[in-house]
Amino acid sequence: MNSRLPLDGRAAALMTLLCLLWSLQQISMKAAAPEIAPMMMIALRSGLAALLLGALMARRGELPQLASGRWKPGLLAGALFALEYVLVSEALAYTQAAHVLVFLYTSPIFAALGLHLRLHEERLAPLQWGGIGLAFLGIAVAFLDPGAGLEMNARVLLGDAMALLAGAAWGATTVVIRCSRLSSAPATETLLYQLLGAFVLLLPLAWAGGRDHFAPGAAGWGHLLFQSVIVSFASFLAWCWLLRRYLASRLGVFSFLTPLLGVLLGAVLLGEMPSHGFLVGGVMVLAGIGLVSAHGLLGEWLAARTAAPALAGPGKRMSESDKP
Repeated sequence: MNSRLPLDGRAAALMTLLCLLWSLQQISMKAAAPEIAPMMMIALRSGLAALLLGALMARRGELPQLASGRWKPGLLAGALFALEYVLVSEALAYTQAAHVLVFLYTSPIFAALGLHLRLHEERLAPLQWGGIGLAFLGIAVAFLDPGAGLEMNARVLLGDAMALLAGAAWGATTVVIRCSRLSSAPATETLLYQLLGAFVLLLPLAWAGGRDHFAPGAAGWGHLLFQSVIVSFASFLAWCWLLRRYLASRLGVFSFLTPLLGVLLGAVLLGEMPSHGFLVGGVMVLAGIGLVSAHGLLGEWLAARTAAPALAGPGKRMSESDKP
């Protein structure tokens, strides 16, 4: 598929579901941390999901396509994917999870900027630029307001910087997928490169860095299965499918919902009540998402409104001239 579509109802519904799953991912990882270290969790879930994906590709007869010459951008995408999660895992040791969510989900900004420079079809209109700015400002207000009780220090700033770099790595992954031969690759192939990259790179890093704690009970195994089957396999596969069919800049901005849903679920499941700043920021983020996502519809509506008088005028004059 050479051209990407603006967001429609199907894409919006699927993105909302994905955002919900990705926000639960953070809560699941935090809950499982006493039994499985986060970096080990990410490495293991990536390996298990890669096995599931390999079985699916074998059933579909897609494994021979791995020799199609797309392995070079595949390696780059896999390395960036692994780098993203290395940074996320380390950032959680220095700063709050809310900070990590804020800066990780700046990824759409990096992706939108990169795609704006590389692809004509992904160029952003002024209204969309405003939407991105409003959404990012809303996240900043939601998580960094004084009422949240945050204390800035060198450790927090280091963790925030790593989380921001993780967001940049995620955005760069999106640009690599869209601007390389992976753009025409099956979603399964693209995802396999990323899962293998995370497993191959993170597992030895976890062992070498002392992040290899693994003593799961029943809850730990449950979280590992959720992370492997639902998050790393099903949701990431759906994300790659969306990237092949819809404009990535709009999909990425829509994912701003994830940190907001994460805080809401944290309030329900963990008893972490959101501050007033979060509520204000949430409205700003949703407004920004609306500006970006509905830009195409607004343009069509305005075009229709502009064209309507031009079509009505000549038609009316002709009907009058035809009168006896």
